[in-house]
Amino acid sequence: MRSRQRMYSAVMRFFLKCLRIGQRRRFWLTKHVGQLWLYGRLCLRSLVYNSFANGDTALDALFEPIYWLVDHVTRWFGVQLKSDVAAVSICRKCISPKPARTHHCSICNRCVLKMDHHCPWLNNCVGHFNHRYFFSFMLFMTMGCIYSSVSGWDLFWEAYAAIEKMKLLDKGRLHVTANQTYSQTPPPTFSFRQRAFHKSIVYAWVLCSSVALALGALMLWHSVLITRGETSIERHINRKERKRLRLKGKVFRNPYNYGPLGNWKVFLGVETQRHWVTRVLLPSTHSPYGSGLTWDTPPCIVQQKTPLLTI
Repeated sequence: MRSRQRMYSAVMRFFLKCLRIGQRRRFWLTKHVGQLWLYGRLCLRSLVYNSFANGDTALDALFEPIYWLVDHVTRWFGVQLKSDVAAVSICRKCISPKPARTHHCSICNRCVLKMDHHCPWLNNCVGHFNHRYFFSFMLFMTMGCIYSSVSGWDLFWEAYAAIEKMKLLDKGRLHVTANQTYSQTPPPTFSFRQRAFHKSIVYAWVLCSSVALALGALMLWHSVLITRGETSIERHINRKERKRLRLKGKVFRNPYNYGPLGNWKVFLGVETQRHWVTRVLLPSTHSPYGSGLTWDTPPCIVQQKTPLLTI
């Protein structure tokens, strides 16, 4: 009898032990699967996450076949529009006539006449009506920074030498006051106001010099583009077109290039000799030449050229 009870109790203990082990393994397996699911979801989100994606991006992706259809249909049949605007193509974003030298800005979400680029510092596009103001801003800012850097050279070196002297005195004072108490420690040689003054001078000089180099390089680049009679976007287009025609044995000619002097006259709005003073040296609010919709030969250009509606 006792042997049977012992056998039953042993069997029950073994059954309960197996049940507990099964529950532990099942809990471990569920936990492991959950961790793998969370890790996989995190990896997937890390691979496909884009902070710039929003509803507009999804709509652009959905409308991409329509844009492709509009672009190729207009190229095949030509521009057939009843409009007063002299268009050379259709903007596939705005679905509206696009004049020559006009490009669509994805940030401003509109077409810009004679678009050069979108400037994040101005939070605006540089185009036909503000290109001259943008260049004047770069020119005067570069000249002001160069003047500040050259005139403040001696002041910069004095401030820099004072800062180096502060560091040497601080090191020497640490060695002297190592075995002294707090009441025996000498006062600092330079006050906080003097330290901040010298550091501010060094910071201002470095900032002016950096801005002069960066903005000066950008100004020189735009000067080269203006001399060639093209914008930043047109430079890439003209380079591709020049390469394509070179393979066919032809020579590309920019229809908006009136020569170095002529390009600067058109850009600055100089029509007479007096305008070099009243419109260039002195502040002026005159409008640029043309409306930006059509590009006929300006009257200030002596050599007449046939306008071509390309680009």
